[in-house]
Amino acid sequence: MISRWFTAPVPLGRVAAFRTLVYLFVVGDLIVFTPWIRGHANTPGDLYQPLRVGRMLHLPVPDAALVHGVFWALLVAALAAATGRLPRLLGVLVFLLYSEWMVIGMSYGKVDHDRFGFLVALAVLPTVGAARHGDQRTSEAAGWALRVTQIAVVCTYFLAALAKLRFGGIDWPTSSVLAQAIIRRGTPLADLIAGVPGLLILAQFGILAFELASPLIFFVPERRRSLVVAFFYSFHLVTFATITISFAPHLVALASFLPLEKRLRAAEPVASTLRE
Repeated sequence: MISRWFTAPVPLGRVAAFRTLVYLFVVGDLIVFTPWIRGHANTPGDLYQPLRVGRMLHLPVPDAALVHGVFWALLVAALAAATGRLPRLLGVLVFLLYSEWMVIGMSYGKVDHDRFGFLVALAVLPTVGAARHGDQRTSEAAGWALRVTQIAVVCTYFLAALAKLRFGGIDWPTSSVLAQAIIRRGTPLADLIAGVPGLLILAQFGILAFELASPLIFFVPERRRSLVVAFFYSFHLVTFATITISFAPHLVALASFLPLEKRLRAAEPVASTLRE
């Protein structure tokens, strides 16, 4: 029963759409969200403190050749992978290059936890093989790749709640965490919310409850799951609107819950009309 849940077949068109979204985001990530990583090309090597995976694999200290080489190789590989050609070869290449890009970026300070689900998606997508947009044939391999990504997405929420309780204790919901975040990076909307007595404390209880309850999404019938995913997205929309934290790669991985092939089919008549 558990194995059937892990490999529940889904249309190949769904994983094809998700794959295109993921690889195009890699391009956007390089250009929009993490171009600052290229600055490490000129960072002194003695400031490099590699993540554990970097130490285990004995990855080299970043220099100009490595940083710029990974950037351009990843940019080209991701664009090629987004076309669906050579899905295993290009998929593995993108995963390895993006992983190195993350090691370079996160080995000088804070490690962002919003990339866990996205990295898992990059790791498992090459296992599916060929998948074309609009293909309604079902595949257990496609189902497994999406399921593993979904689990990683939910773990991001659930483990974040456990970390809050582990390091902040049971007093975390009544602490001043959100108040400090608003002071550092709050928006005018956040300032309005902060002025309502007790609302920030209530929000912290809500955040903790939401993260702890996130695994319940797997018990929601699939026909209703999009509504739950919409709520997840609204949570991140409010987060960005108040303290400007986007979680962009995590939001891409979250799309693994959606029937993306249906969205594309619904958009086809509109696209045809525009072309005419």
